[in-house]
Amino acid sequence: MRSLAAMIVATIMAASPGAHADTVGEASGSSQVEMYGLLGMYVDSAKLSTAKQSTVQMGGGGMTTSYWGIRGREDLGDGNAVIFSLESFFRPNTGQMGRNTTDGLFSRNAYAGLTGSYGTFKFGLQTNPTYINQQLVNPFGSSVVFSPLIVQSYTSSYSNTVIGDTVWENAAEYVSPTWGGLTGTVIYGVSSTTGQQGKDDLGLHLTYVNGPFTGVFSAQRDRTAAVAPQTGQYLYLLGGTYDAGFVKLYAAGQMTSNVGVDTGSHTYSLGISVPINVTNRILAAWARTSANTSSKAGTVRNTASLAYDYVLSKQTYVYAVYSYDRLSGNPTGNTFGVGMQHTF
Repeated sequence: MRSLAAMIVATIMAASPGAHADTVGEASGSSQVEMYGLLGMYVDSAKLSTAKQSTVQMGGGGMTTSYWGIRGREDLGDGNAVIFSLESFFRPNTGQMGRNTTDGLFSRNAYAGLTGSYGTFKFGLQTNPTYINQQLVNPFGSSVVFSPLIVQSYTSSYSNTVIGDTVWENAAEYVSPTWGGLTGTVIYGVSSTTGQQGKDDLGLHLTYVNGPFTGVFSAQRDRTAAVAPQTGQYLYLLGGTYDAGFVKLYAAGQMTSNVGVDTGSHTYSLGISVPINVTNRILAAWARTSANTSSKAGTVRNTASLAYDYVLSKQTYVYAVYSYDRLSGNPTGNTFGVGMQHTF
């Protein structure tokens, strides 16, 4: 796989002699390709509420899952352009491709599209806009290791409440132009399962930015990743942030309702980010999820994280983090970790 990735990069670069990481030119007919990525590593002593003992582990990712990518843009004139993106997860601690053994080469994003004054159309495998909105309203961003909102939504060891992945396959997406700070996104994922046509995924999303305030709303129906006896799930997310300069505040509420069985969840999340100075920052977040069923008593899970970030440069920072976890009927879990993240 490594040789295949290298061959792809070399082919694209050879076809685009002017490729580099600068802003794409605006002249009609100009095209540009760039390679970029993020590498994260962490070591922690992890004990979830449901674990009997702590486990010391090294992981590739941490605050953000490691990935590399290639993207390009060809200007068509009058502000219109063809765009594409190919992005691959990888595990730097083992050198393996993907988040796990089931991921393909370009499992983070693999799409082509058109963009202009009318908005942006993209076709292919794409990051779920719900996941993007969740990142905006919690201080730990996309972290599937340390963000309370994200781990309770997607990480199986935290009894994740969201059906489906953070990426959608076979998806068509439209992102509107921004009007008065408001941007709308519609995404439709076509089921590739035989006999399941018509049982497709659909997401409707809004993002509003006005000065220090950011607000998000997401509503999605996910059917293709459901397992029996569930036939799908509806999810609703509402959240916002306010940046007061000396502190940034985060809040979110999320609800899921599974179709076919009487189960669901309610998640509430709060967080803060405090910039001590240009190189030091403190993050804190908490999420509470109540999961309910008709056949047995529901469960409540509280997860909280506290982190200290130290910025080494514009591209690199290191951090230390502590996470608390408690599922009703189980003992308290404590996780201690350190890590670093570098973008290129």
